[in-house]
Amino acid sequence: MTMLDDRQTATPWPAAYPKGYAVVDVETTGLARDDRIVSAAVYRLDARGDVEDHWYTLVNPERDPGPVWIHGLTSDVLEGAPLFPEVAEQLSERLAGRVLVAHNAAFDWSMLAREYARAAVTAPVEQRLCTIALSKELGLPLPNHKLASLAAHFGVVQQHAHHALDDARVLAEAFRPSLHAAARDGMRLPLLECRPLTEWYDSPVAPRVGHQPSHGQNSWRPSRKRPACPYPNPGRYESNKPLMQGMRVAFSGDTSVDRELLEDRAVEAGLHVATSVSRLTSLLVTNDPDAATSKTVKAKSFGTPILEESAFTHLLRDVAPARAASVPPQSS
Repeated sequence: MTMLDDRQTATPWPAAYPKGYAVVDVETTGLARDDRIVSAAVYRLDARGDVEDHWYTLVNPERDPGPVWIHGLTSDVLEGAPLFPEVAEQLSERLAGRVLVAHNAAFDWSMLAREYARAAVTAPVEQRLCTIALSKELGLPLPNHKLASLAAHFGVVQQHAHHALDDARVLAEAFRPSLHAAARDGMRLPLLECRPLTEWYDSPVAPRVGHQPSHGQNSWRPSRKRPACPYPNPGRYESNKPLMQGMRVAFSGDTSVDRELLEDRAVEAGLHVATSVSRLTSLLVTNDPDAATSKTVKAKSFGTPILEESAFTHLLRDVAPARAASVPPQSS
């Protein structure tokens, strides 16, 4: 038995802690209101974070699968998969009476809540716990808040990133020592209430592939002062490669995710949000690349890569660290 196991076994357990957890990961066609789940996995854990069982399913999203280069699930693979209403009961059995645990839990919960609302079923989830918030509360010395960094901190090996079952496994294995550390310190867990959607209305017009409506957002808004990006610009985005910290990103037109929230996510990931397009811009994000806006016209004239919002938001989940700057040798 390791020293860590000894400490965990001896941990006095707070009576107020939940009696069980459901560690969840979903892969989706995008992050917008009308995007769908393409796969889901659940690891059920007992009160102390020990694994009880796990479950995984593909889900037919009834639309294009979105960024296949991220989750690897093509239309052919998903064609014979069950629809969400057909797996809702099995999923509910694994969520009922447990705290939903996820990495960026607001996202996983919102996607599940929408799917349940479409199926006219109430999601049996009352509380959620975000492992990003938990790691911050614990003060873990992580370089960033990616799942890979949390896993590396606890020595958990990722085998298949962006596969729902393996991501859920990795998170379950990293959550257990986090839970024990919180219990050892007598820390209050950062639990949040989950309010299921009670009704759902599909958009009257189906969006074209990769484009989601902005639902009444105005495309104009005053610019917002942001701190300077601490990373050097590594250059332009290259297709089928990850984003890299320091890249200059510009946005044009309406976005399905609130623009300021989208920009905040980009900044938190280490990207530079630019208010205009120049030869130094790494990429332009727009849901209407054919629109003759000043930014799209400039991007095309400069040869700047253009990405649609759904592709960009998926790439935001795994931004590569900035290239290490050369450090002058210290004199002895």
